[in-house]
Amino acid sequence: MNYSAIYNEAATAANAAERACTPTPMVVGTPSTPWGNSIDRSKPTYYVADGVCGYAWVKMKGSTPFARWCKQQRITRPAYPTGVSIYPSTMTQSLERKEAWCNAFVEVLKKHGIDAYVDSRLD
Repeated sequence: MNYSAIYNEAATAANAAERACTPTPMVVGTPSTPWGNSIDRSKPTYYVADGVCGYAWVKMKGSTPFARWCKQQRITRPAYPTGVSIYPSTMTQSLERKEAWCNAFVEVLKKHGIDAYVDSRLD
């Protein structure tokens, strides 16, 4: 298997998905009550076009041939508790954009029979 070609195909699809993603914007402000869900409009508010901030990554077992190739290329990072992770090359804090990148990347890997999944968290 040509892992370089698979990686390049996945990265190309992922970059296109990230560019095509339109995150849900949000407005951030001071809550009107200590545990409230409404914003005190008398205080400053901020519009965040890229939506919520967070992290997303592609995760897979570290013992597979593709994961070993990625390790040799220094593409992966160790994952907790086991396996390896590939992080998006996006220059954004948008969780939605990073998840779009990772989902497209995993879709290509699965097409080539490589088992991987997306994991994410809010920042």
